[in-house]
Amino acid sequence: MHPNYLYWKYYEYPQIMRIQFSPVWNTNYDSSLQGIKEAVQGERNDELFYDELIRLAPSREQAEIIVNIRNDERGHNKMFREMYKALTGQEITAEGSEPYQPISSYREGLQRALQGELGAVEKYRNIWFGLPAGIYKDTVFGIILDELKHAAKYNNLITINHQ
Repeated sequence: MHPNYLYWKYYEYPQIMRIQFSPVWNTNYDSSLQGIKEAVQGERNDELFYDELIRLAPSREQAEIIVNIRNDERGHNKMFREMYKALTGQEITAEGSEPYQPISSYREGLQRALQGELGAVEKYRNIWFGLPAGIYKDTVFGIILDELKHAAKYNNLITINHQ
């Protein structure tokens, strides 16, 4: 038997040769819609957090990095709202009910921001898995890439401010 036989059979007859597999974070369409809704409900707290972090930044350069991240996040929020409206015909209206927790220092804020970005990647991955192939899934993938970029920027700011 040729060494590439199974490889070629796998691609020639994928429905026969593939073992049923489902990632542990696999979700369904309804879960994705709920995830989109939850992704935008903390919008007010996010704005308060970014305003505070920008205000605490020790330099104009660091503040500008955070301003750019905040602006990206606003765009993500807008895209999630538009996706939800397009997919369900409904607006997301309810805001999150959790009170805003002020930050005690710039460094603590950077740590919280980094953890928030990494947590968002996990949440958005779940949304991504439940969406059908196409523009909405591609958009969520782009948002995930932005969140990873933001995490790298926050990691850099943490390194710069480490004492």
